[in-house]
Amino acid sequence: MKEWDSFDKITKAKGMWLIDSKGNKMMDAVASMWCNVWGHSNPQLIKAITEQSKKLQHSSQFNLTNEPAEKLADSLVKMSPGMHRVFYSDNGSSAMEIAIKTALQYWKNIGDKKKTEVATVENGYHGDTFGAMSVGYVPEFFGKFKKQLFATIQFPVPNKYRMPKGFTITDYQNHCLDKIEKRFAEKDNIAVFVMESGAQVAGGVIIYPKGFQKKISEMCKKYNVLFVLDEIATGFGRLGSMTQYEEQKSIPDIVAYGKMLTGGYLTMAATLTNRKVYESFLGEFNDWRHLFHGHTYTGNPIASAVANENLKMYRKNNLIRKIQKTSKIFERFYDEISDIGIVGDIRHKGMLMGIEMVKDKQGKIPISPKKSINKIFFEEGKKNGIYLRTLGNIVMIVPPLAISESELEWLLNRTVTTIKNAESKVI
Repeated sequence: MKEWDSFDKITKAKGMWLIDSKGNKMMDAVASMWCNVWGHSNPQLIKAITEQSKKLQHSSQFNLTNEPAEKLADSLVKMSPGMHRVFYSDNGSSAMEIAIKTALQYWKNIGDKKKTEVATVENGYHGDTFGAMSVGYVPEFFGKFKKQLFATIQFPVPNKYRMPKGFTITDYQNHCLDKIEKRFAEKDNIAVFVMESGAQVAGGVIIYPKGFQKKISEMCKKYNVLFVLDEIATGFGRLGSMTQYEEQKSIPDIVAYGKMLTGGYLTMAATLTNRKVYESFLGEFNDWRHLFHGHTYTGNPIASAVANENLKMYRKNNLIRKIQKTSKIFERFYDEISDIGIVGDIRHKGMLMGIEMVKDKQGKIPISPKKSINKIFFEEGKKNGIYLRTLGNIVMIVPPLAISESELEWLLNRTVTTIKNAESKVI
């Protein structure tokens, strides 16, 4: 924190561009933390916010409801195969806390006292609150809190770039799956399996091999374990499909959405459950089956209204089809990026790219300069007119989803220049 003695003050934004108080422009290469869909200052989204703010700004959902939230819940259920009901919250971490609490309480509600353990995958990420840190434990982020986190059962994830010697990716994938099934079979106490859907994002942009998530889903059904998927960063088109779990052929019991739900304009998240899970919470008052969880701004009408307009724009503009076409631009830059001396690996799917930087390509040793990598790449990116943010030794390219092909090409050209210019400063 001591390195950051000053900050650029962003005063306005238009399209793909952020503009600071001095009039300098930077392309938003991280979609303002992976949430922006249509670019900034979109008139349709602004109109939705303005119109709703004139009618109802906020009303509690404790014993009450509102029309925008009801409409949004209907849309979310319709777009989410297998889901039945929606629980709103303010952010992705909260959506996952709700998912975990719901899954654990489900077993108590149906009278099964032995199902108490939570299973996850190594290096996953689900947010920064304590429950989310427990199930999404990234050691570099959360090591200082390890003793305060609740215990989970963690399984390895097949990472093509970093595998034990002697394995092919298929061998290693099967090895990881075998570990999961062996644990499921030996003791019937796992309540829930939690993972990001399609890819691990904050954990290093690890794209799952084909069939990996599907097979975990099948095992959860076989061994009667609730399956919870986190699509906060990977759904809504980021990986090229509206619901990533549908592409992965792995319908969960509970799924969480966030980030792009409102187009990146207001904070909102949602946790959806299937009918089986929802109905376990129904009963007489004295049955005490209800979920003791609630947020002040749950189902906020303004956030709901802009989310409704956002979903309408997805359909009207065929955004998912556009993303699938635009994302091919990334592929044109694979060779050029790979040829840079500090680049060890490139991982890409949809509108997400992770570039892993190493100081030794042969040994795959991560770069570790004295000055923070994030600071170096922010400053070099700024010189090239782009806003970049790294996670560890990974350069993340996560642009607004509606970015044009020409804008994405411009961004990737500037990214190449930025990495080349930073090379001497990080080795």
